[in-house]
Amino acid sequence: MMPSQLTLRPASLSDAEACQRLSAAIGWPHRREDWEFALALGQGFVLSSEDEIVGVGLWWGFGTTHATLGTIIVAPDRQGQGIGKLLTERLIAVTEGRTLGLVATAQGEPLYARYGFIAIDEVRQHQGDWPELAGPILAANESMRPAVAADLLLLAQLDGEATGLPRAPVLEALLARGHAILIERGGAPAGFGFLRRHGHGWLIGPVVAHDDAAACNLIAALLAARRGDFVRIDVPARTGLGAWLDECGLPLVASSVVMARGASPAAPGPMHRFALVNQAIG
Repeated sequence: MMPSQLTLRPASLSDAEACQRLSAAIGWPHRREDWEFALALGQGFVLSSEDEIVGVGLWWGFGTTHATLGTIIVAPDRQGQGIGKLLTERLIAVTEGRTLGLVATAQGEPLYARYGFIAIDEVRQHQGDWPELAGPILAANESMRPAVAADLLLLAQLDGEATGLPRAPVLEALLARGHAILIERGGAPAGFGFLRRHGHGWLIGPVVAHDDAAACNLIAALLAARRGDFVRIDVPARTGLGAWLDECGLPLVASSVVMARGASPAAPGPMHRFALVNQAIG
């Protein structure tokens, strides 16, 4: 049942500024531009009271069989009134028939578990002001170059190998907003990584690579361009990059639970996902 005196409607790009105020109220560093990125790629709902948005929840579809849910936020003075539950139920209803994924806080995990989500992994958020760091150490048969719009099909292929999802529209939007590099071995692609403005500073992700060595070289190369700036990266715990990031000066600041409702997409490989686009999109 809808809480009294609230209006539910589809989210739109024009809600970016109001959503930014809402996220700031709960301590998230998202800029208006970050919300524009999320809203342009996704769909969802906002709840408003007297023209003030007090809740938001979005989803992003990949093909016809999978989607992720994210940015489910309730204004601090409206929490405990069933708004988060309502938004979650509406998002699940509108994505009926799809396998769903999301990244949950410890507080949110019990709510999502009630709707059939199960924990499948952990995401670890590393961030800080990157210290002086040596650049990537490339083997004799390795090289790096900027990724450009003409590489979109290649990037989508590599990303699909790592995620099992068709995410070309996300990668296209990232190419328009940030900087991307490709690493090649013997002339064949071995991975890619993105860097873009986000929140307090810069965000690395996604990073897709054949192995740890390629992933670390991509991250080191992206960081070299932003020495002394605030940088964040969200890595799946199973990648094992956490210790390396800690040693290099990007400490672990938070962990969240990756949850799924339905069968997770099969990632055919040989590429692997070493960093997320963000915690909402995956």
